[in-house]
Amino acid sequence: MRFLNPLPVVTGALLGGLLSASSLHAEEIGSVDTVFKMFGANHKIVIEAFDDPRIPGVTCHLSRAKTGGISGSLGLAEDTSDASIACRQVGPITLPADLNNGERVFKQKTSILFKSMQVVRFLDQKRNVLIYLVYSDKLVEGSPKNSISSVPIRPW
Repeated sequence: MRFLNPLPVVTGALLGGLLSASSLHAEEIGSVDTVFKMFGANHKIVIEAFDDPRIPGVTCHLSRAKTGGISGSLGLAEDTSDASIACRQVGPITLPADLNNGERVFKQKTSILFKSMQVVRFLDQKRNVLIYLVYSDKLVEGSPKNSISSVPIRPW
């Protein structure tokens, strides 16, 4: 009787679980194609939305590059570090007592192994403003590409 080695299946399942476990869910709002690819999906810019998981009343919209082609369609391509963010107050905001500056509120894998796009939140208490920073955690020559958005906390 011949037995199959379960190690590749188990390793693949664990790796897949690790890659998706740290990502919070974003809703895709839409996209535009930027480069036509003969095989596989086109390169595009994707617009996604997510709500701050700890601060109800704040929604962020991200635009980010998504690599197409065969490798992009298979999830093997590395997306560029280009991203933009806009966050707005969409309801009443109540700040939790244990709010930490630099807390990660969103993470999206942008390559199969080591690169991701992250959003972290800061509170500027003096100005009563929440600040959201999007950046790539894989350094690009010089500095990582980044973008910020400010949300003034107003009565709703």
